[in-house]
This record gives sequence, structure tokens and C-alpha cells, in this order.
Amino acid sequence: MDNFTHGLAGWALAQAGLKRMTGLAVPTLIIAANLPDIDAVLSVLGTQSLALRRGWSHGPIALLILPLLLTGAMIGFERWQVRRRKRPKGRLPVRPLPLLMLAYIGTLSHPALDYMNNYGIRLLEPFSPRWFYGDTLFIIDAVLWTILPLGIWASRRREAVGKPGWERPAQAVLVAALLYIGGNYALSAKAEQDTAIAVREQRGIAPDLVIANPVPVLFWQREMLWRGDAMIGRGDYRAFGTPALTLQRGAAATNMASPWVARAAAQNSDAQAFLFWARIPYAHLTDIAGGKRVTLRDARFDSSPIADRFSVVVDVKDRP
Repeated sequence: MDNFTHGLAGWALAQAGLKRMTGLAVPTLIIAANLPDIDAVLSVLGTQSLALRRGWSHGPIALLILPLLLTGAMIGFERWQVRRRKRPKGRLPVRPLPLLMLAYIGTLSHPALDYMNNYGIRLLEPFSPRWFYGDTLFIIDAVLWTILPLGIWASRRREAVGKPGWERPAQAVLVAALLYIGGNYALSAKAEQDTAIAVREQRGIAPDLVIANPVPVLFWQREMLWRGDAMIGRGDYRAFGTPALTLQRGAAATNMASPWVARAAAQNSDAQAFLFWARIPYAHLTDIAGGKRVTLRDARFDSSPIADRFSVVVDVKDRP
């Protein structure tokens, strides 16, 4: 998910009552909720970053170590403020063990949310390079952007005037968020099941992969992608309306078995990185002087306004 959503999740957890545990609870939870994205610095590597992002910093070793480092940094910040006589008088005492617990809670919330979209996350890195996908939420979710700030605002407002139970609005929106996520997960599972059945019945193809792609804002709809017999097809699914599923008429060849694709990957590191990351890749092959132009794309991001960021072009020459 985007970092604004991660930050809101950490803040809502704090406002739901966790900030009672220790001083510096709010910044700790917000920072921890974003901490695994320290690998964002790798984005400067361009296509190479696809094979590096959401890997080691989202895996078990990092999730064990990062909260320890954050807790040490927050305790160091507290001591620095004390020495400089800048510590706010109203801040609760900073308690190391509760602070460490909150750092773990915030950090673990990050891969839990990242799993929900279709970009992928390597939860077992460095022990396994396997990608995991939730296919549940679009990376920027309008509903979460709405309800989480409302719950935080209502909770803070009640707290400011000394009302008892000021935690309840934040607790309520966290429960609502979990129910919303669960409903979307069930919708995607149903969409993928129905699409697999329809492709077998209408196309005579047993798909080896079906993806329910979440779309912006319209959380009750999915862009459906299927792959089978070296073909990729598309469709649309909606929770409301008849028919729920509409498959597009045509299907396109993936061309992934072409020797030109293998040669492109063998000679180009960007192509190798892309294919490691890609979930439903396909290739366009175009004749050029002395060889082929191989354009690699991933069907998940064809409709994205930044689709070109998820493609690689390699000119492969004929062998001498």
C-alpha cells in the first residue's frame, strides 16, 4: 500500500489506545508502519528495483531487527531532548519494553497491508524468493483514505475535551477497515473462482493462473486476467449487476516460449529483473534490422497510467 495508508494505520492504532502504553508511542507506530519501505531508495535503480523492492526489508530477519533499531533510535531521541531540555512536559514516561512492543506492532502492520494488493511481496526473503499476492485492495484505497482519518480525527477531538472512551472512534474504524478488507478478499476469491469456471466453459481452456485485479475507487469491481495454453485473456467482474462476469472476446499469445525472449533475458539484466518480478508476463516481438525487438510487459499493469514503468524493451540481434 502507499505510505500515507501505512502511516494512517499506525496512527489509528495509537489513537485506539496503544499510545497509553508509553511516551513517543504515536511517532513510533507511524514510523514503524512505514519502516520496511526503507528499500524505496532502490527505486533509483529503475527496472532493477522491481527485483529488489518488497524483499529483504519485508522478510522475517528485517521484521525482527528493524523494530529493535527503531526503539533504540526513539530512546536516543528521548535522551537527547532531556539533555537539551526540550522534552515536552506532558509526555508520558518512555518505557523501553512497551515501546519495543509498539515498534513490532507497527512494523508488522506494513507487510500485512502490502500483501493486500497485486504488486507482490516476498514475505520469506532471504530464505525464499517466492512472491505472495492478496489481490484484495488497490494500492491507493479511497475507502481507507476516508475512514481512517475520520476515526483518528473523532478520537482526537474527544480526547481534547476530556471525554471518556476517546479511543472508541479509532477502534471502530479499525474494525470497519478489517471487515472491509475481509469483504474485498472474499470478493476477489469469488471472482477468480467464477472466472476460472467461465474460461473452461466458454473458451475450452483450463487456466493455470487467474488474477482479480483491484481497480481504483470502485472497490466492488475487478479487472480479471487469466492465462492458459500460452494465452492471456481479460474480463470484468462486479459484485453488483448482471452478469457479474464479462469475458472479453479475444485472447493474446504470451510469446513467452519464444527463443527471442530467452535471448533477451540472457543478454539484458533489466529483462532478467523484470521477469523475476513479473507475475503474468507477455512479449511483443517486432522485426528490426538484423533481429527482433522484444518488449516485455506485465498484464497486471497494462491499464495503469504509468504502465511504461512496468515494461522492458530489448533489441536482440540475429546470431552471426
